[in-house]
Amino acid sequence: MSSEILNLKPGLVWKYFYELNQIPRCSGHEEAAGQFVISVAEKFKLKWKKDPVGNVLVSKPASNGMENRPAVVIQGHLDMVCEKNKDTIHDFSKDPIKMLIKDGWVTADGTTLGSDNGIAVAMGLAIMEDDSIVHPPMEFLFTVDEETGLTGAVELKSDFVDGRVLLNIDSEEEGALYIGCAGGQHTILNKKIDWTHRHDDHKTFLLKVSGLRGGHSGLNIHEGFGNAIKLLSRILFGLKDKFHYHLVKIEGGSKHNAIPREAEAIIDVPADSVDTLKKSAAEFEQIFKDELRFVDAGIEVTVEAQASPKQVFSTDFRDQLIGVLYAMPHGVIAMSHAIEGLVETSTNMAIIETKDDIIHMLTSQRSSVASSVVDIADKIKALGQLGGFDIEQGGGYPAWEPNPDSKLLKVCKDIYKNKYGNEPHVKAIHAGLECGIIGEKYDGMDMISFGPDIQGAHSPDERIKIDSVEHVWEYLLEILREIK
Repeated sequence: MSSEILNLKPGLVWKYFYELNQIPRCSGHEEAAGQFVISVAEKFKLKWKKDPVGNVLVSKPASNGMENRPAVVIQGHLDMVCEKNKDTIHDFSKDPIKMLIKDGWVTADGTTLGSDNGIAVAMGLAIMEDDSIVHPPMEFLFTVDEETGLTGAVELKSDFVDGRVLLNIDSEEEGALYIGCAGGQHTILNKKIDWTHRHDDHKTFLLKVSGLRGGHSGLNIHEGFGNAIKLLSRILFGLKDKFHYHLVKIEGGSKHNAIPREAEAIIDVPADSVDTLKKSAAEFEQIFKDELRFVDAGIEVTVEAQASPKQVFSTDFRDQLIGVLYAMPHGVIAMSHAIEGLVETSTNMAIIETKDDIIHMLTSQRSSVASSVVDIADKIKALGQLGGFDIEQGGGYPAWEPNPDSKLLKVCKDIYKNKYGNEPHVKAIHAGLECGIIGEKYDGMDMISFGPDIQGAHSPDERIKIDSVEHVWEYLLEILREIK
């Protein structure tokens, strides 16, 4: 399969994307990927520097005759979301990504692909190598830990980047030019578990919701995909009216910016209620299949026998937890009045864990309106406090305010129209791009974000369209030639 990938066009871009996918680079573990970038820079005798958190910046002098043009920064992030299907055997700490070509797309074999944002890194590396490309003075900014906290961008120092024109290649729709993004924050809920002894005549089962698509909690939040945690809470709330049961453990979700695909609870039920449990699970599965038939028809609700525990959650604790979880908002809160079709405010019920004696929940809020982020986060805080949870709020990042008068935007629009005969779609995105943070740190930075067609980012369904990569590459090179 490597030969097939390496034969794709543009050759240098796919070569570097393939080589990057041989290197483990989950968020927080980008050291080897950063060193790979440095090795390429040194091979072609380019200046580079690395900051304490692992961000790498490479500089390349302008082509002949382009020395007086403004310096341009190509920006992308080194890390990737590491998700795999339950039945996929893959160790993200050491195994390369297995890439496949299907129907004009490159995808991975049961894992995320890493095109978000490896394709930006690959394009940057290709420009670093290819001296035939006409370009102004260049900087290539490769950041770390974008996916879990935008940490690399947050930790950038004011003197790390010199250029004031930035091309972020971290968008996923060819023909779209993004000039704004949402800001956001996290709201975390923790509560000490109140344990009690279990009844000897009870049976223990794993109740599981699976088979959902998941997806990006910003880009896909408006599509109405099922949230496994929320659906599980609905089952648990409904079961309370059918028979008395105890909770033993509850888990779901793994990333703050991914809609949970799976969630499960271990429950302890009276022996004479086992049939009711199984019947109820089947009924809920059919209800969910009916409700989600257009977006998540593959949902499954399963019941599997488990070894019995020594202790269980108390009834009062169960009721407080399930009440908060069932009432927890998730999804679109408001649509934008400024930009048609744009989600303005949303929240993602992202993670729930049973950690020793603590129930831990993480929710993620986004909005293009700063006050609305605070509002929905505080509503979640109020809900959690009603249930006796301790609340932490943080992880905030700023929105990127659109500038429709941007000189860079005009150049990019003109090139697109001349090249393709129609106007590009100028948009804002309901996700946190590093541009918001970079723009706040570097005064006067003129920025735009674009990229090739990518579908299913942050899930094992992730795929990137082959001909779109070539189109965006050609478009990028033309921008570099025309920026003045």
